[in-house]
Amino acid sequence: MSTAPLRLVTEEDCGVIISGANQLASIQSEAQLVAVLTSLSGVDAVGAEARVAKLATRSIKKSTKLAAIDLAISMVDLTTLEGADTPGRVTSLCTKAQRPDARDPNVPSVAAVCVYPDLVAHARTVLGSSAVKVAAVATAFPSGRASMKVKLLDVADAVEAGADEIDMVIDRGAFLSGRLGQVFDEIVAVKETCGAAHLKVILETGELVTYDNVRRASWLAMLGGADFIKTSTGKVPVAATTPVALVMLEAVRDFAESSGRLVGVKVAGGIRTSKDAIRYLVLVNETVGSTWLGPDLFRFGASSLLNDLLRQRLKQQRGAYVRADEFSGD
Repeated sequence: MSTAPLRLVTEEDCGVIISGANQLASIQSEAQLVAVLTSLSGVDAVGAEARVAKLATRSIKKSTKLAAIDLAISMVDLTTLEGADTPGRVTSLCTKAQRPDARDPNVPSVAAVCVYPDLVAHARTVLGSSAVKVAAVATAFPSGRASMKVKLLDVADAVEAGADEIDMVIDRGAFLSGRLGQVFDEIVAVKETCGAAHLKVILETGELVTYDNVRRASWLAMLGGADFIKTSTGKVPVAATTPVALVMLEAVRDFAESSGRLVGVKVAGGIRTSKDAIRYLVLVNETVGSTWLGPDLFRFGASSLLNDLLRQRLKQQRGAYVRADEFSGD
């Protein structure tokens, strides 16, 4: 972190209540940043895991389930992040994003299509004026290991190509080494480079080791200007989990109460079934309330989830399961 006062964080727009002191503080130095993050209360791991286990037992009525499935569809960031991605693959993905079930115009479109930066321009062309957003992973995804110059060029290229949203990854090595100011400065700089594009900050929670680190990283990202905090890249063995999502949801709730700014949450990696998605929706409703139950403040990063949601939707309507191959593999 530079010694000069930080430009993007002021008492007016990023006030934080320091735990135990009930003191509103603005972040103007690395020492203040560390003080705020270390003053956050620790996470009761046993309590968090017990709470999500209890919420997972909630039963949902048939009429409510159909509405929940449609809501989940509208929250999907339909994603392809493979080295073998092609313009043709992205075209198919964008077509499906706009009309997930070509036979039923009542199925909502998804929230966004998420691709690598070099495919943003193609996705933008295919989607045109559609309400579906174009999201791009950036900042040396998925490792986050590159110079600041390279990371910012990555972001600038994606924005110039037409990205509505940028999914950046934090430098987990810097965070775990205690170089919190470095991580903060990168988020601030990326946010500035995004311009009008929304910024999702990927914490890669599977590499952060503890729930306490997840809470601190969540606050760090929000203080730096994140519009969303996101669990994972989907490229490591441990991705999104419901206890981690609970910790992040509590963080955005507490941040909203102290700063007045609403930040979204995106869960990504390993979410494949409608049952998984609905469990997350219950968790959102019970933790932060209905305000977050929409694509503006909650997202699923997924590739295979959408097809299961479509299958379950038809099951609710027909009373019987349909074959998995009734829907495209895109």
